[in-house]
Order: sequence, then C-alpha cells, then structure tokens
Amino acid sequence: MENKLFYKKNFIWEKLNSNERTEVFDISDDYRKFIDASKTERLSIKEIIKRAEAKGFVNFESIKEVKPGDRLYYINKEKNAVLVVVGKEKIENGMNIVGSHVDAPRIDIKQNPLYEEHGLSLLKTHYYGGIRKYQWVTIPLAMYGTVVKANGEIVDISIGDDEKDPIFYITDLLPHLAKDQNEKKLSEAIEGEGLNVIIGSLPADCTGNDDEDGKDKKFKYNVLKILKEKYGMIEEDFQTAELEIVPAGKSRDVGIDRGMIAAYGHDDRVCAYTSLKAILEVKNTDKTAVALFVDKEEIGSVGNTGMQSMFFNNMVAELIALQNNGVYSELSLKRSLSNSSMLSSDVAAGVDPTYPQVSEIQNSPIMGKGVAMVKYTGSRGKSGANDANAEYIGKLRKLFNENNVVWQPAELGKVDQGGGGTIAYIMANYNMDVVDLGVPVLSMHAPYEIISKTDLYMTYKAYKVFYNNF
Repeated sequence: MENKLFYKKNFIWEKLNSNERTEVFDISDDYRKFIDASKTERLSIKEIIKRAEAKGFVNFESIKEVKPGDRLYYINKEKNAVLVVVGKEKIENGMNIVGSHVDAPRIDIKQNPLYEEHGLSLLKTHYYGGIRKYQWVTIPLAMYGTVVKANGEIVDISIGDDEKDPIFYITDLLPHLAKDQNEKKLSEAIEGEGLNVIIGSLPADCTGNDDEDGKDKKFKYNVLKILKEKYGMIEEDFQTAELEIVPAGKSRDVGIDRGMIAAYGHDDRVCAYTSLKAILEVKNTDKTAVALFVDKEEIGSVGNTGMQSMFFNNMVAELIALQNNGVYSELSLKRSLSNSSMLSSDVAAGVDPTYPQVSEIQNSPIMGKGVAMVKYTGSRGKSGANDANAEYIGKLRKLFNENNVVWQPAELGKVDQGGGGTIAYIMANYNMDVVDLGVPVLSMHAPYEIISKTDLYMTYKAYKVFYNNF
C-alpha cells in the first residue's frame, strides 16, 4: 500500500536494461560531436541543418505544396531553424512543438574594439546573457564569428579550438596585489568593462603610424596586419562583424565512471540536440511535428531572431497556404497555434550537493533522476511565469508513465532565492498548452556546465514519445 501512496524519484540508471545502458553512451558520444560543432548560435543552426538534410529534410522555400509525411526545414537569418514533419491532420488542428534555444551566455566583441596598452593589443567586449564575470577570466578562450567586409564579402572566423590555433585570454589580478579587489562583492570584483581580451603582444616593424599623441601604434598595427593577411580584414570591418568569445576546448566526460559530460553551452544546446534527434526519427504522425530552434533567449527573446519575432508565425502561415492550395486566413493561423501543444525544451537547475541551501530539495531536480518538468519559472511570486495548467501536465504525466519515461517535477531554486524564464510564456500567449521540460544542469551559465548522460537519454526519449504519441 505504501508503494502506491507515496511518490518516489528513481535513478534512471537502476531502471535501464543492458541495451538501454549501451544506448545512453552511444547517444552521449553523438551529442558530444554535436555540441563541439555548435560553439555559437550560427554554428548550431548549420549543424542542425546538416543533420536534417542527411535524414531527408528539404528546404521549405523549394516546395510548392505539402502532403503528410513531408520533411521540411526553414532557416531565419542563419540563427533560427524550424524542422517540420507534416502530419495527416490539417495544421489548423494544431501541432506538437518542441522549442529550444541555441544561443548561450558568452562575451561579444564591441564594434570598435581594438586598442593597445603597455605592450599588449586588446579587444573591448560586452558580455551577453547572465554570466558570472569572474568565471571568464584566466581561462583559454576561442573566437568565432562572421565579418562582413566593405565590398559585401562575408568571412567566417574560427580561432582557438584547433590544437594548432592560438587562444585568447582575459587577465585577473595576482593575489599579492588583490587587496582592494578582495574587499569587493563577488559580483563587482570583475567589472564588465574589464573583460578585455588579449589578441596580441608583438610589435610590428613599422613607422609612420602615429596617433594623435604622436605614439606609434606598433602592437595594434601588427594585429591588423595579421588580420589583413589571413582574412582580408581592416579595422573598420569590426563595425560590421559579429564576433563572439567562448571557452576554448572540447566537451569532456566527467567522473571515473564517465557518467556526466562537461561542455560549454549545455544551456540550451543539450535540449536542441535531444529535440533534433527526436524529430529526425519521426515518420508518420497524425499531428504535424515541429522542432523549433531560436536565438536571443538569454537576453529576453528579443530581436528578429528571438521568439518574440514573427518568423515562426509567418512560417506557419506559409505552411497553411501550401496545405490549402494557396488559400490562407488569419483565423486558420490563430486556430493552428491555439490548438497546438508545446514542450518548452530548456534546461533546469539541478541540485548541487555543494550548494544545497539554494534549492528546495523536495521540488528540485536531482541529477540522474530524469527529465525535469518545470510547471512554472519566473521569480518571487511567480512573476513572468507561464505556470502550465494541471490538465496539460496530467496528459503528459499519463503519456510519460505509460511509455517508461523517467521524469521529475522541478522548480528554479527556493522561493525568493532568484528566478528566471524561458520561451514558454511567449508561446502560451497564443493560447497553446506549454510547459518547460528539459535536462537538469549543474553550474548553469558557467563556461563549462555539467549534465548527466542518463538525463540526456531520458530527455530525448520524452521528446520522441511526445512527437509520436501525444
């Protein structure tokens, strides 16, 4: 009787058979390849489309009509992608959507960044998303991005992850001279304007490059010379570039048992990967299956590549027209969105045994105990939360329990401890049912985050069941 009455969380590993345990490690190895190739949002989209095309997905813009079973992809400004498997029912009847984001906290290079000081060439930066600034100093860094030159030519930059590449670096004070810094709050010890990246340290053999103070800018000039030789860049090209500083290095297994993975960008590329893998395996469904990969979530889902943009609505409108011989109405679009069900596939804050005091253990996700369902995010009195309804969660509970998906309820730490949000509330504005469901993470937003391989596997399984059976 007690077993029926009491709720108990279980460790996934103890419930898996030998074949499933092998699958856990196989999927984890493939995920590591994915995330190592996806250091930026642009690279994530490229990798997603590469894998989609290999599984028969075709560009949405190349088709004139849609029929059940069609596998399509749509790209928006190189930073969003949508994968669609057309179902047997009309799109107006709703879609099963899994939506993740492919941007991650990082450090962006400013538009006029290059300067020299005391024998070093440096780049000025502006951090992106909720980083803890002290974590980004004195670690190996890589630079990725896109440069648009004056003639319109586009050049991709990738420096720091190849073993033969140099890395980049942000300095910090030595402990011997850090008396004043040590007295500051942790959040203030490293200032945003102090995240200056070393890009060079050798002077050029040149003359005649005097600045207004009459000093030769030999160090800066040497960097510009190298950039010109390698990429055809001049200093003004920084103004039409998107350059990102991210941690250098590949993902690694964690622990002597190799049960976890450390990598940059688990938040939220681990959910992007699991939803991608799930939809690539969808073939015939009643409802249209959609995997949505968005940008700008870490800064509020704004801009023309964020979830608050109209790109997704526009794509759905086009699909409706293609499915109805070119006929489209605003009412059809509203019906399709309102009748849809969505999993906002974003990561959750796992319980850290070193810092358990910030979590309310009974309602926080434990690493290795399954995909985390977060009914509400927000902060304080659920401010900014989607707060999914009980009926929708009840349907998902039944679906997951019947298909051996190990899941756990979760929230973002103790009440009044902090808070955060996802794209869930934005999609809920269309009147669709939405709840957050994703992988628990330790050290979220750090240069390297940690996940459990078993949670990775179970999240993929949850998304696959949702696509095929909901």
